[in-house]
Amino acid sequence: MSDTVVYEIQDRIAWVSFNRPEKRNCMSPVLNRKMMRVLDELEYHDDVGVFVLTGEGTAWSAGMDLKEYFRETEKKGLGAVRKSQREAYGWFRRLRWYQKPTIAMVNGWCFGGGYAPLFGCDLAIASEDAKFGLSEINWGILPGGGASKVISELVPMRDAMYHAMTGEPIDAKTAEKWRLINEAVPAAQLKKRVTEIATMLLDKNPVALKATKDAIRRVREMTYDNAEDYLVRAQEASNSFDNDGRKEGIRQFIDEKTYKPGLGAYDRAKHEA
Repeated sequence: MSDTVVYEIQDRIAWVSFNRPEKRNCMSPVLNRKMMRVLDELEYHDDVGVFVLTGEGTAWSAGMDLKEYFRETEKKGLGAVRKSQREAYGWFRRLRWYQKPTIAMVNGWCFGGGYAPLFGCDLAIASEDAKFGLSEINWGILPGGGASKVISELVPMRDAMYHAMTGEPIDAKTAEKWRLINEAVPAAQLKKRVTEIATMLLDKNPVALKATKDAIRRVREMTYDNAEDYLVRAQEASNSFDNDGRKEGIRQFIDEKTYKPGLGAYDRAKHEA
């Protein structure tokens, strides 16, 4: 299990990698258990401000391992299937509500079950040579494990239908056009662009970032009135955790006139000092 997921921390960015390049980083039960452990290790790590998820080799993740996740688990009976599902869906869910900002750095194939962690990440930047696909229809099942929800959540209905029903892969530029990802960039610039975004996030107030992440995901399924009420309470809650940070940002803008909120973040070093 020790090497199915690997990570390193550089300048407060955790670079986390699926590490089964020979299997195009397909997710096995072993990998899923390891990923949950890595999420545990890094979530409140003082030296980590941003979590980046990528893949070793030529793929981000080609989805679930058909042999280990499906065939071998199904041989063990319904209990084993349910356990395997809980482990996979558990870390997908954990990623959606993670304490740190998360970025999917898609460096190659992203297929099937790989859509769940793709959606779990707050942002997604892909190499222009990456490929995206829901191939489940080609081997006789529907796109499960959240994949159908992901594609219908992010992509216009006609594109989602075509994508899921034909099984045809799309390139990163099409994924960008459909809004499955934020950006497609040349492969040579992928890590540089992700680093730029991660560095931008590191400048923000972490309490406000977590509250913002949660708010955007929660309010999508609410009526306007419910969302309004939720956001008022969420703002009050985040203020109770870090009201000094909020006051410092306002002070620097109004009193010092040292920054403009529309153009960048306040200087957190003054607050933390």
